Amino acid sequence: MTADGLSVPTQLSELIDYQADSVVSRVVLKNATGNVTVFAFDEGEGLSEHTTPHDALVVILDGTARITVGGESHVAQAGQALLLPADIPHALHAPQPFKMLLIMIRGA
Repeated sequence: MTADGLSVPTQLSELIDYQADSVVSRVVLKNATGNVTVFAFDEGEGLSEHTTPHDALVVILDGTARITVGGESHVAQAGQALLLPADIPHALHAPQPFKMLLIMIRGA
């Protein structure tokens, strides 16, 4: 990886480390049309229910996450992805440590 970002093949899950009792993040790309962020959630951590005005795609990189979208709970594992539609309430919980890639796309 070079200073300008992901200019060479990169193992996304290695861009960020777990931290005890924390949710940590690292922005890897950000511009006017959206952003891409890697997150690491320690066991028991999460993000409470909220909405965003933009669609987002979550890709689980490591571990297992519980993701609730519009009141429906899903278990997602490494290698799986889940769409978080704009304006639909969603929440994330870590029954075990997990890492994810969040791709947020801003609408016109």
